[in-house]
Amino acid sequence: MFTRMDQSTQEEWQHISEEHMPHILDMPKRILSMLKQAKSLTLGFGTDQLHHALQTATMARRAGADDEMVLISLIHDIGKVINVPNHGQIAAEMIKPYVSEDAYHIIRTHQDFQGEHYYQYMGKPQDLRKQYENESWYAKATEFTDEWDQAAFDPDYLTDSLESFEPLINQFFATPHTI
Repeated sequence: MFTRMDQSTQEEWQHISEEHMPHILDMPKRILSMLKQAKSLTLGFGTDQLHHALQTATMARRAGADDEMVLISLIHDIGKVINVPNHGQIAAEMIKPYVSEDAYHIIRTHQDFQGEHYYQYMGKPQDLRKQYENESWYAKATEFTDEWDQAAFDPDYLTDSLESFEPLINQFFATPHTI
């Protein structure tokens, strides 16, 4: 095996590529694991982050959202398992190879959209979403944020089970668009 990439061979990179495949194909299990880890995070809210994710996705599903919107409603905050301040960007980059450009941007910017509902309490501008008004995904981002995400902190809301979302996770995260 090489010790410097500039001294590597095609055969070595073929081996590395083959070794990467099981890890790449195991993405659905890692997504589920991160969602389960979110159960231990309340972060001051009235629900843990898993309940919030399930409530957001359940609300999207019950509203008749398409599968991709339900999926991103479920996983939009998984970046919080790693870091809270830039969790949207973390989640967006993790899911980028598996979802549409619109879905990627909705997750990447969802904090800017959320700010309309509470940034005034933190001394921040509430109108950060306006910078995206001309984007093709703006209406979907607004629906996601205003109808489901910001409204999904009710500890008594009866959510669909995490298991009920597993087929969707498996469908989207089975294989990236590009390998």
